[in-house]
Amino acid sequence: MALAVAVSCSDANKAFVRKAVRIMDKNGLFAEGLDWEAAKAQALQAKPASMAQAHDQVLAALKVAGGKHSFIQSSQSVTQNATSEWPAPSISFQDDGIPVIALPHFSGNSDEGVKYADTVLNALPDALPGAVIDLRGNTGGNMYPMIAAVQRFLPDGDVIRFRTRKRTQWLTLEYVVNTTGVQRLSRIDCPVAILTDDHTGSSGEAVLICFRGLDNVRVFGAPTAGYASSNRPFPLPDGSHLVLTTGCDVARTGEAFCDDPIAPDILTDDPLPAALAWLRGES
Repeated sequence: MALAVAVSCSDANKAFVRKAVRIMDKNGLFAEGLDWEAAKAQALQAKPASMAQAHDQVLAALKVAGGKHSFIQSSQSVTQNATSEWPAPSISFQDDGIPVIALPHFSGNSDEGVKYADTVLNALPDALPGAVIDLRGNTGGNMYPMIAAVQRFLPDGDVIRFRTRKRTQWLTLEYVVNTTGVQRLSRIDCPVAILTDDHTGSSGEAVLICFRGLDNVRVFGAPTAGYASSNRPFPLPDGSHLVLTTGCDVARTGEAFCDDPIAPDILTDDPLPAALAWLRGES
Protein backbone atom coordinates (compact mmCIF):
# COMPACT_ATOMS: atom_id res chain seq x y z
CA MET A 1 0.00 0.00 0.00
CA ALA A 2 2.84 2.42 0.84
CA LEU A 3 4.43 1.72 -2.57
CA ALA A 4 1.19 2.54 -4.36
CA VAL A 5 0.95 5.89 -2.56
CA ALA A 6 4.56 6.74 -3.46
CA VAL A 7 3.93 5.94 -7.13
CA SER A 8 0.75 8.03 -7.08
CA CYS A 9 2.59 11.01 -5.59
CA SER A 10 5.39 10.69 -8.13
CA ASP A 11 2.86 10.60 -10.96
CA ALA A 12 1.16 13.72 -9.60
CA ASN A 13 4.48 15.57 -9.43
CA LYS A 14 5.34 14.65 -13.02
CA ALA A 15 1.84 15.59 -14.20
CA PHE A 16 2.24 18.99 -12.54
CA VAL A 17 5.49 19.60 -14.45
CA ARG A 18 4.04 18.38 -17.75
CA LYS A 19 1.01 20.65 -17.47
CA ALA A 20 3.17 23.66 -16.67
CA VAL A 21 5.51 22.90 -19.56
CA ARG A 22 2.58 22.62 -21.99
CA ILE A 23 1.32 26.02 -20.87
CA MET A 24 4.77 27.58 -21.28
CA ASP A 25 5.36 25.93 -24.65
CA LYS A 26 2.12 27.33 -26.05
CA ASN A 27 2.10 30.80 -24.47
CA GLY A 28 5.55 31.84 -23.20
CA LEU A 29 7.01 34.91 -24.87
CA PHE A 30 10.47 33.33 -25.07
CA ALA A 31 9.40 29.68 -25.44
CA GLU A 32 11.22 29.01 -28.70
CA GLY A 33 14.74 28.31 -29.90
CA LEU A 34 17.50 26.07 -28.60
CA ASP A 35 17.52 27.42 -25.05
CA TRP A 36 13.84 26.68 -24.61
CA GLU A 37 14.06 23.23 -26.18
CA ALA A 38 16.85 22.35 -23.76
CA ALA A 39 14.95 23.72 -20.74
CA LYS A 40 11.78 21.94 -21.80
CA ALA A 41 13.56 18.61 -22.25
CA GLN A 42 15.24 18.91 -18.87
CA ALA A 43 11.91 19.60 -17.15
CA LEU A 44 10.09 16.75 -18.88
CA GLN A 45 12.86 14.27 -18.13
CA ALA A 46 12.97 15.18 -14.45
CA LYS A 47 11.63 12.85 -11.79
CA PRO A 48 10.50 15.12 -8.94
CA ALA A 49 10.22 13.24 -5.66
CA SER A 50 8.01 15.95 -4.11
CA MET A 51 5.78 18.81 -5.14
CA ALA A 52 8.46 21.21 -3.91
CA GLN A 53 10.91 19.67 -6.39
CA ALA A 54 8.27 19.88 -9.11
CA HIS A 55 7.90 23.60 -8.39
CA ASP A 56 11.67 24.05 -8.62
CA GLN A 57 11.82 22.31 -12.00
CA VAL A 58 8.94 24.38 -13.33
CA LEU A 59 10.60 27.58 -12.11
CA ALA A 60 13.84 26.70 -13.91
CA ALA A 61 11.95 26.25 -17.18
CA LEU A 62 9.79 29.30 -16.49
CA LYS A 63 12.74 31.67 -16.37
CA VAL A 64 13.59 30.59 -19.93
CA ALA A 65 10.04 30.61 -21.32
CA GLY A 66 8.87 33.79 -19.61
CA GLY A 67 11.94 35.71 -18.45
CA LYS A 68 12.36 37.53 -15.17
CA HIS A 69 8.75 38.74 -14.93
CA SER A 70 7.31 35.20 -14.69
CA PHE A 71 6.75 33.35 -11.42
CA ILE A 72 4.60 30.81 -9.58
CA GLN A 73 1.97 32.38 -7.34
CA SER A 74 1.21 30.14 -4.38
CA SER A 75 -2.34 29.07 -3.61
CA GLN A 76 -2.17 31.09 -0.37
CA SER A 77 -1.15 34.21 -2.29
CA VAL A 78 -3.97 33.71 -4.81
CA THR A 79 -6.48 33.69 -1.94
CA GLN A 80 -4.85 36.65 -0.19
CA ASN A 81 -4.93 38.79 -3.36
CA ALA A 82 -8.65 38.14 -3.70
CA THR A 83 -9.33 39.54 -0.21
CA SER A 84 -6.66 42.22 0.25
CA GLU A 85 -7.30 45.94 0.58
CA TRP A 86 -5.48 48.12 -1.94
CA PRO A 87 -4.19 51.68 -1.57
CA ALA A 88 -6.15 54.41 -3.31
CA PRO A 89 -4.59 57.12 -5.46
CA SER A 90 -3.93 60.44 -3.76
CA ILE A 91 -4.13 63.96 -5.21
CA SER A 92 -2.70 67.19 -3.90
CA PHE A 93 -2.90 70.56 -5.63
CA GLN A 94 -0.11 73.09 -5.77
CA ASP A 95 -0.92 76.76 -5.12
CA ASP A 96 -1.04 77.39 -8.88
CA GLY A 97 -3.55 74.57 -9.43
CA ILE A 98 -1.18 71.87 -10.68
CA PRO A 99 -2.30 68.47 -9.33
CA VAL A 100 0.20 65.88 -8.16
CA ILE A 101 -1.50 62.53 -8.77
CA ALA A 102 0.07 59.53 -7.03
CA LEU A 103 -0.94 56.24 -8.65
CA PRO A 104 -0.11 53.22 -6.45
CA HIS A 105 -0.09 49.56 -7.40
CA PHE A 106 -3.49 47.87 -7.66
CA SER A 107 -4.82 44.32 -7.96
CA GLY A 108 -8.32 44.62 -6.48
CA ASN A 109 -11.70 43.57 -7.84
CA SER A 110 -13.82 45.41 -10.41
CA ASP A 111 -15.70 47.56 -7.88
CA GLU A 112 -12.43 48.59 -6.26
CA GLY A 113 -11.07 49.37 -9.74
CA VAL A 114 -13.93 51.80 -10.37
CA LYS A 115 -13.28 53.44 -7.00
CA TYR A 116 -9.55 53.67 -7.80
CA ALA A 117 -10.15 55.45 -11.11
CA ASP A 118 -12.95 57.69 -9.81
CA THR A 119 -10.75 58.90 -6.95
CA VAL A 120 -8.71 60.75 -9.57
CA LEU A 121 -11.43 61.53 -12.11
CA ASN A 122 -13.78 63.11 -9.57
CA ALA A 123 -11.06 65.42 -8.25
CA LEU A 124 -10.00 66.96 -11.55
CA PRO A 125 -11.42 70.21 -12.96
CA ASP A 126 -11.95 70.58 -16.71
CA ALA A 127 -8.91 72.83 -17.18
CA LEU A 128 -5.44 72.67 -15.67
CA PRO A 129 -2.13 74.50 -16.20
CA GLY A 130 -0.32 71.17 -16.03
CA ALA A 131 -0.31 67.89 -14.12
CA VAL A 132 2.12 65.56 -12.39
CA ILE A 133 1.53 61.79 -12.48
CA ASP A 134 3.63 60.09 -9.82
CA LEU A 135 4.35 56.44 -10.67
CA ARG A 136 7.14 56.03 -8.12
CA GLY A 137 6.65 52.85 -6.13
CA ASN A 138 3.95 51.56 -8.48
CA THR A 139 4.99 47.93 -8.79
CA GLY A 140 2.07 46.95 -11.00
CA GLY A 141 -1.09 44.88 -10.88
CA ASN A 142 -4.16 45.69 -12.97
CA MET A 143 -3.28 48.45 -15.42
CA TYR A 144 -6.85 49.19 -16.52
CA PRO A 145 -7.96 51.27 -13.49
CA MET A 146 -4.59 53.04 -13.51
CA ILE A 147 -4.92 54.11 -17.16
CA ALA A 148 -8.60 54.94 -16.70
CA ALA A 149 -7.68 57.18 -13.76
CA VAL A 150 -5.46 59.37 -15.98
CA GLN A 151 -7.53 59.03 -19.16
CA ARG A 152 -8.16 62.78 -19.31
CA PHE A 153 -4.53 63.39 -20.20
CA LEU A 154 -4.51 60.88 -23.08
CA PRO A 155 -5.84 61.29 -26.63
CA ASP A 156 -8.48 58.97 -28.04
CA GLY A 157 -7.40 55.90 -29.95
CA ASP A 158 -4.68 53.35 -29.36
CA VAL A 159 -2.66 53.78 -26.17
CA ILE A 160 -0.56 50.60 -25.92
CA ARG A 161 -0.15 47.26 -27.62
CA PHE A 162 1.10 43.84 -26.61
CA ARG A 163 3.27 41.75 -28.89
CA THR A 164 3.19 38.00 -28.33
CA ARG A 165 5.05 35.34 -30.30
CA LYS A 166 2.12 35.05 -32.69
CA ARG A 167 0.34 38.40 -32.90
CA THR A 168 0.14 42.02 -31.81
CA GLN A 169 -2.90 43.43 -30.03
CA TRP A 170 -3.69 47.14 -29.73
CA LEU A 171 -5.64 48.48 -26.76
CA THR A 172 -7.69 51.62 -27.31
CA LEU A 173 -8.36 54.11 -24.56
CA GLU A 174 -12.09 53.58 -25.01
CA TYR A 175 -11.68 49.84 -24.45
CA VAL A 176 -9.60 50.36 -21.31
CA VAL A 177 -12.08 52.87 -19.87
CA ASN A 178 -15.09 50.69 -20.67
CA THR A 179 -13.41 47.59 -19.25
CA THR A 180 -12.70 49.45 -16.01
CA GLY A 181 -16.36 50.45 -15.81
CA VAL A 182 -16.05 54.23 -15.77
CA GLN A 183 -17.08 56.92 -18.26
CA ARG A 184 -14.83 58.38 -20.92
CA LEU A 185 -14.41 62.04 -20.01
CA SER A 186 -13.19 64.93 -22.16
CA ARG A 187 -9.46 65.40 -22.51
CA ILE A 188 -7.62 68.03 -20.48
CA ASP A 189 -5.06 69.47 -22.89
CA CYS A 190 -2.10 70.43 -20.71
CA PRO A 191 1.54 69.46 -20.24
CA VAL A 192 2.09 66.33 -18.14
CA ALA A 193 5.14 65.44 -16.06
CA ILE A 194 5.57 61.80 -15.04
CA LEU A 195 7.72 60.67 -12.10
CA THR A 196 9.40 57.24 -12.07
CA ASP A 197 11.85 55.29 -9.94
CA ASP A 198 13.38 51.83 -9.86
CA HIS A 199 10.18 50.45 -8.27
CA THR A 200 8.00 51.57 -11.18
CA GLY A 201 7.31 48.21 -12.77
CA SER A 202 4.92 46.06 -14.78
CA SER A 203 1.57 47.87 -15.05
CA GLY A 204 3.21 50.98 -13.63
CA GLU A 205 5.47 50.91 -16.67
CA ALA A 206 2.46 50.24 -18.91
CA VAL A 207 0.90 53.53 -17.74
CA LEU A 208 4.17 55.29 -18.55
CA ILE A 209 4.25 53.70 -22.01
CA CYS A 210 0.73 55.00 -22.76
CA PHE A 211 2.21 58.51 -22.64
CA ARG A 212 5.29 57.66 -24.71
CA GLY A 213 5.58 59.77 -27.84
CA LEU A 214 3.19 62.55 -26.78
CA ASP A 215 4.66 66.01 -27.35
CA ASN A 216 3.49 67.57 -24.08
CA VAL A 217 4.92 64.89 -21.76
CA ARG A 218 8.25 64.71 -19.93
CA VAL A 219 9.47 61.97 -17.57
CA PHE A 220 11.54 62.78 -14.48
CA GLY A 221 13.31 60.56 -11.97
CA ALA A 222 15.15 57.25 -12.26
CA PRO A 223 14.99 54.34 -14.74
CA THR A 224 12.10 51.96 -14.13
CA ALA A 225 12.32 48.38 -12.84
CA GLY A 226 12.29 46.74 -16.27
CA TYR A 227 9.15 44.57 -16.17
CA ALA A 228 7.33 46.17 -19.10
CA SER A 229 5.60 43.02 -20.26
CA SER A 230 2.17 41.44 -20.01
CA ASN A 231 1.61 38.49 -17.69
CA ARG A 232 -1.20 35.96 -17.73
CA PRO A 233 -2.09 33.65 -14.81
CA PHE A 234 -2.71 29.96 -15.54
CA PRO A 235 -4.17 27.71 -12.78
CA LEU A 236 -2.13 24.65 -11.80
CA PRO A 237 -3.33 21.40 -10.18
CA ASP A 238 -2.15 22.28 -6.65
CA GLY A 239 -4.09 25.56 -6.55
CA SER A 240 -1.11 27.75 -7.45
CA HIS A 241 -0.96 29.89 -10.58
CA LEU A 242 1.70 29.95 -13.27
CA VAL A 243 2.09 33.68 -13.91
CA LEU A 244 3.64 33.67 -17.36
CA THR A 245 4.96 36.53 -19.48
CA THR A 246 3.13 36.24 -22.79
CA GLY A 247 3.91 39.56 -24.48
CA CYS A 248 6.06 42.66 -24.46
CA ASP A 249 4.70 46.21 -24.18
CA VAL A 250 4.84 48.35 -27.32
CA ALA A 251 4.39 52.13 -27.35
CA ARG A 252 2.62 54.26 -29.96
CA THR A 253 6.13 55.10 -31.21
CA GLY A 254 6.72 51.46 -32.16
CA GLU A 255 9.28 50.96 -29.39
CA ALA A 256 9.05 47.57 -27.69
CA PHE A 257 9.83 47.18 -23.98
CA CYS A 258 10.21 44.09 -21.83
CA ASP A 259 13.00 43.27 -19.36
CA ASP A 260 15.05 46.46 -19.68
CA PRO A 261 14.48 49.60 -17.56
CA ILE A 262 12.88 52.61 -19.23
CA ALA A 263 15.02 55.71 -18.83
CA PRO A 264 13.44 59.06 -17.88
CA ASP A 265 13.88 62.18 -20.01
CA ILE A 266 15.43 63.95 -17.01
CA LEU A 267 17.51 61.84 -14.63
CA THR A 268 17.23 63.27 -11.13
CA ASP A 269 17.12 62.19 -7.49
CA ASP A 270 14.55 64.87 -6.71
CA PRO A 271 12.03 64.67 -9.55
CA LEU A 272 9.02 66.56 -8.19
CA PRO A 273 10.67 70.02 -7.99
CA ALA A 274 12.22 69.46 -11.42
CA ALA A 275 8.86 68.41 -12.86
CA LEU A 276 7.05 71.42 -11.38
CA ALA A 277 9.74 73.78 -12.69
CA TRP A 278 9.29 72.38 -16.20
CA LEU A 279 5.50 72.64 -16.03
CA ARG A 280 5.82 76.28 -14.90
CA GLY A 281 8.28 77.12 -17.69
CA GLU A 282 11.11 77.74 -15.24
CA SER A 283 13.52 75.27 -16.83
